Amino acid sequence: MNNATGRTSHQDRVWSVAEHLDDILSKVAPLDPIELQLLDAQGCVLVEDIAVPVALPPFDNSSMDGYAVRAADVADATETAPVTLTVIGDVAAGSGELPAIGPGQAARIMTGAPVPPGAEAVVPVEWTDGGSGQGPADTMRAHSAAPQDAGGEVRVHRPAAVGAHIRARGSDVTEGEQALRAGTVLGPSQIGLLAAIGRGTVRVHPRPRVVVLSTGSELVQPGEALGPGQIHDSNSFQLTAAARAAGALAYRVGAVADDAETLRSTLEDQLIRADILVTSGGVSVGAYDVVKETLAALSATESDGSSLAGDAVEFRRLAMQPGKPQGFGLIGPDRIPLLALPGNPVSSYVSFELFVRPAIRALMGLPDVHRPFTPARCTEAVTSSPKGKRQFLRGSYDAEAGTVTPVGGAGSHLIKAMAHANALIVVPEDTTEVPAGAEVDVVLLG
Repeated sequence: MNNATGRTSHQDRVWSVAEHLDDILSKVAPLDPIELQLLDAQGCVLVEDIAVPVALPPFDNSSMDGYAVRAADVADATETAPVTLTVIGDVAAGSGELPAIGPGQAARIMTGAPVPPGAEAVVPVEWTDGGSGQGPADTMRAHSAAPQDAGGEVRVHRPAAVGAHIRARGSDVTEGEQALRAGTVLGPSQIGLLAAIGRGTVRVHPRPRVVVLSTGSELVQPGEALGPGQIHDSNSFQLTAAARAAGALAYRVGAVADDAETLRSTLEDQLIRADILVTSGGVSVGAYDVVKETLAALSATESDGSSLAGDAVEFRRLAMQPGKPQGFGLIGPDRIPLLALPGNPVSSYVSFELFVRPAIRALMGLPDVHRPFTPARCTEAVTSSPKGKRQFLRGSYDAEAGTVTPVGGAGSHLIKAMAHANALIVVPEDTTEVPAGAEVDVVLLG
């Protein structure tokens, strides 16, 4: 809502997890496409179909180190009665001028080198004497050490059929064939294909820039000594790592003290490099909940000229545990999404997985933004789950057995248990107990 009256009428509403996520995703669209160099496009989503401009491979080439020959010349070759051919030169990878192979002739050829005219097959060097005049060779001698091997004679001990050990032009992809479809996520193999067909740049949805900051005057940078009442800032590290794992370019700002003006100026400074802002802490009902204080006041005074002014940032109560208090809105002239998460480490991480990660992947233009769900048999009973709330418990999922085991308790501060979990166990709103052995839905985090 964009007016104070509308916001007040909604302040007592309890949102479901699905309603909150749907509202976020309805206001997040894929980032505008840009042209990027190939390596900069890794992890991005392609926005155009890519056709092959030239066949791969672009010419017939050898798949082995050996000798380019006419098939008829070696048809009768055996171990006891080898065929002797005249070697007329070398064909290395990248060779331009190629010797023509006539009857009774061969050219020494390297893997990837173009097949010379007249040649119909490649005999691996292991099927020959390598020009030594002795038994079967294991390898070729280096040209720099034995240049004479590019001439002379070679004895062939086995026949080779037409086309043997030759990679035909277009045997990978033909000219004009579709190489990649729009919507493809560019991983190493896709980057390699684009390079192989000569693309130096590609048009993609860029990876979103996520700025993460945590709030709290009690927070201290890891590596620094703790004073009375202080704790180390783990949320900004955890959430930045999670954003990177989701595919984003993530920047950690660190802890901001419980001061509204400091938070406001920090957010203003970060708008220039953010496609999405994520805060943790300060969203509940305490007297020092600075995120709620700052952004709720901003929403109520949208005409104050602040560079943060945008749509209303709503602070909501969700029917979930952990993660009941949440905030969401669009701020600044570019309407940058801001997701305000609770401060307890488990609450913030669960909230990230449920709400921030889908928003990041929506900005990337991915067709499926959600973590995979799977049914699993719960090995231990869940004796108490709050009625009316969807509970997300940490779990250890065993794919082979199809089971999940709760890890740690339900406390939202138990970060060690989160570190040993690879899944979230979902207990629906209308379920207060889960007996051991019952089937549950599991959100896979791996």
